[in-house]
Amino acid sequence: MIDPMTPPALISASILAADFSKLGEAIHQVETAGADWIHLDVMDGHFVPNLTMGPAIVRACRSATALPLDVHLMVEEPERLLSEFIEAGADSLTVHVEAGPNLHRTVMQIQESGCRAGVAINPGTPAEALRAVIAQADLVLVMTVDPGYAGQSFIESSVGKVETVRRLRDEVGSGALIQVDGGINETTAPLTRHAGAEVFVAASAIFKHPEGIRVGVESLRRALETKVSRDRA
Repeated sequence: MIDPMTPPALISASILAADFSKLGEAIHQVETAGADWIHLDVMDGHFVPNLTMGPAIVRACRSATALPLDVHLMVEEPERLLSEFIEAGADSLTVHVEAGPNLHRTVMQIQESGCRAGVAINPGTPAEALRAVIAQADLVLVMTVDPGYAGQSFIESSVGKVETVRRLRDEVGSGALIQVDGGINETTAPLTRHAGAEVFVAASAIFKHPEGIRVGVESLRRALETKVSRDRA
């Protein structure tokens, strides 16, 4: 059950599902609808089987909004690219446990730049892989689909994994936020919220909502708040 003192859920709108021909307009709609962060999925075609955006898109988003830019680096050797994304305007940078052997150093580099440092794990990676770094991280991202493409189905076993990550975080006394990404919508977001997630990355549920972006954000917020209210009652 969610603790009554749990802070409000944060919605991080993933532009991976946005119409890039109208990106500025889409970001404005997300911001006015009440989203908390803008999420950018950076993929290099090697670490994951897709090639997406780079620092230029981060820079364009920075010029379009004052919301925090939540940059998820699904790339090999992420330490090589940190400075470019920091200079482009990222507020947080998340790297993968699976991406390289120098995770502590990479997290430290991110934090020394003044950015929030996140650490992500794929569905096939056990939560225990976070033990050595969770006390240092500012954010832990539990992937709830295999990374690479928007619109995938939520992996149901991810709920238990979020619970495990929360227990691990509490055990080591970490202040890291727990984030979920992949198949997050009005149904799955409350499930992960109940398990301990605090930041919810949503792509298709917002940008592909049949009634538009504003309704997508508002529906997700309402689903999260309804679940919290039910737990508190």
